[in-house]
Amino acid sequence: MHAALAQGVIKGDPAKAQQIVTQVCVACHATDGNSTIPANPVLAGQHPEYAYKQLVNFKPQGGKPAERNNGVMAGMVANLSDDDMKNLAAYFAVQKVKPRAARDATLAKQGESIYRGGVAGKGVPACAGCHAPNGAGMPAQFPRLAGQHAEYTSAQLKAFRSGQRANDAAQMMRGVAAKMSDQEITAVSEYIAGLR
Repeated sequence: MHAALAQGVIKGDPAKAQQIVTQVCVACHATDGNSTIPANPVLAGQHPEYAYKQLVNFKPQGGKPAERNNGVMAGMVANLSDDDMKNLAAYFAVQKVKPRAARDATLAKQGESIYRGGVAGKGVPACAGCHAPNGAGMPAQFPRLAGQHAEYTSAQLKAFRSGQRANDAAQMMRGVAAKMSDQEITAVSEYIAGLR
């Protein structure tokens, strides 16, 4: 495990990230981290520990391949130093999330049921148990989900389900997503998009 990840608390300087944001991140994630591209994650307000972990996971470490396989992000992080990644994580953490709304109220209602109560018959736990009732997550453990694009959330859940994404602690998200249908993933993703 990367040394800074083992320590748990990430301290970076948001001011030192500004130039990297405007040169590297802005096209996909916007200057304030509120991506307008539904396939790209909203980074604004994300816990710095989680954001840093993702950046680290996109880079090969110690002769091993990257834990998160994404050609675009691999290119973006290739020349970033450890301090650069900490500074970026700190920068996006202090940006304000722009409120979003679910686009499909019926789907969001089903998603709310899954988010708050899980799917007992399938062994799917409530998302709120780890990501908090309001989607704020828990720093250093579980990411903020509130206001995330439904398309991005859905794609990540499907990637966990297929094993394409495997950088979750103790295979937790892979285990949860493996029990979810496409419909359940779509519904909970729609609900998450409207959380505030």
